[in-house]
Amino acid sequence: MTVRSRTHSTGYSATALTRWILLLAVLLMVPAVWSAAAGQHEGAVYTEDGVAIKGYDPVAYFTLGEPTQGSAQYSVEWDGAEWWFAGTEHRDMFADDPERYAPRYGGYCAYAAAQGSVSDIDPDQWAIEDGRLYLNRNARFHRRFHADLAANIAAADQNWPALRAKLEEAAAAQ
Repeated sequence: MTVRSRTHSTGYSATALTRWILLLAVLLMVPAVWSAAAGQHEGAVYTEDGVAIKGYDPVAYFTLGEPTQGSAQYSVEWDGAEWWFAGTEHRDMFADDPERYAPRYGGYCAYAAAQGSVSDIDPDQWAIEDGRLYLNRNARFHRRFHADLAANIAAADQNWPALRAKLEEAAAAQ
């Protein structure tokens, strides 16, 4: 059986031309993806409507051992974002030592940071390792992050300064 391919006046087959068009479309979408991610933050903290980590109380992960929705009634401004808490005790604990309780990588997905990108999070996909809070986009990313935890943390730690700089640059341009 012979497979024939039509060749366009450009010299490329229809299949090759289609691949080039798809590649070009993907490359043109990359800045849009960065813009969409950048639109969900102030500074380098993942926010929605200016509120960090979807309004969840970062201290509760440590004290209650579970994701807990915070309230605007108990909030603190830190690192360009508003952080919500379940009560005054958690709010005050965070205000006294935000670096201790804030999730790594600005609250963006830890696995995405390990891969050199940023992504939103699901507050139910979390872990505390060596006293630090890590959030992930979904259960699949959570599993992948933990499959090689040490290597992923090392990669995310290495990638985060450049990712943060890009996020801050995007925020300044807005």
